[in-house]
Amino acid sequence: MAQRGPIVVYGATGYTGTLVAHELRRRGLDMVLAGRSADKLARLADALGGGVATRAVALDDAAGLRDLLAGAAAAIACAGPFVQHGEPVVRAAAEAGTHYVDTTGEQPFMALVRDRYDAPARRSGAALVPAMGFDYLPGDLLAHLTAQGVEPLRELTLAYAPRNLQPTRGTLRSALGMLAADSVVYEDGGWRPAPRSVPRASFGFPQPLGAQPVMRYPSGELLTVPRHVRTRKVASLITVETFAGTPKAAPLTPLVAPALALALRSPLRRGLEPLLARFPEGPSAAARARVSFTVVAEARGEDGRTRRGVATGGDVYALTAATAVHGAALMAAPGFDRAGFLAPAEAYDATASSTRSPRTASRTSCPTPPDTPKRPIDPPAMGRDVPGRMVGERRAWVIRRHDVGSLGGGACVRAAGRSAG
Repeated sequence: MAQRGPIVVYGATGYTGTLVAHELRRRGLDMVLAGRSADKLARLADALGGGVATRAVALDDAAGLRDLLAGAAAAIACAGPFVQHGEPVVRAAAEAGTHYVDTTGEQPFMALVRDRYDAPARRSGAALVPAMGFDYLPGDLLAHLTAQGVEPLRELTLAYAPRNLQPTRGTLRSALGMLAADSVVYEDGGWRPAPRSVPRASFGFPQPLGAQPVMRYPSGELLTVPRHVRTRKVASLITVETFAGTPKAAPLTPLVAPALALALRSPLRRGLEPLLARFPEGPSAAARARVSFTVVAEARGEDGRTRRGVATGGDVYALTAATAVHGAALMAAPGFDRAGFLAPAEAYDATASSTRSPRTASRTSCPTPPDTPKRPIDPPAMGRDVPGRMVGERRAWVIRRHDVGSLGGGACVRAAGRSAG
């Protein structure tokens, strides 16, 4: 893929940043490894086989960050927690006119990017697309695909069920920050502060998961989906077991979560840092291989029709690296002309049907509706083997979509649409 300039990876020596750097090298893309430690950057460059530029720039060096990004076509920010460390890089990108993606999973940071840097980025010509990894690219694209033909919606629900997920140390820090921070919900056509309570509910996932206890999830799709789906409400849920860690502890989680959130807003939070430092930087390759995830989007139309879409997959960190790299590569290619704060489904074409992956077994075209964006999001981690089904390279992820009224339609159906009429 042609590039207008290199892709900068800031936070390249962290767990996710290293995966991103290896994915860039695997794809043969021109890059600059950046971060705070020149020694760590040099060691990573050597591990990649050499011939990779490095730049050590501190986060408090605003001029240095602008200079770093001014010569780049795109940037991938991997240094989290983003609420604490992310703003200097996105500010530099907006000021320099450099396209930007990141690997955040923090809704408050996404809101900050939207509220503070949308206008500057539009003026400079920079596209800002946060959360271009497992959090929250699959959900955003799945919501867009599932809603088609059913809009306007009364409600769109996204439900997450990751299994055997071992978070990185950085992810744990970000998760604790999210518990302590204020978040929003999208109801009655607008954003409003999320309630402090943690209501208990159940959601029916496809088999073999079946019905699972779930809780409200302050995900990024609550900010992004209303930008490209006509809906009065977006709800985001996650299995209680994800936060509890074990099924036995799951029933207690909704009870203790409000108290934990209050504690994390107090000086007690500082006492957790020594405990977090004892955790490994991230899971091993063997542990990542045991991970699976299911994401369900359920669209309920104002006219009573419903449609479900299901995304399934495995290694969420490899998926994050693949999608962040491909998003940045599309931005770095000649002709990308979007600007400002964007949801993934606004920046790229969620229905793109081609793939550049030599490992994808089969490819079948699927027409793109005329009103969808024209920049394809078809990373090497994605392919398409039948219309409505995206199959991931290395089994990274699968999206299946099914429309009501075509129940006899095919083997790609995981969850049937159903009509209230």
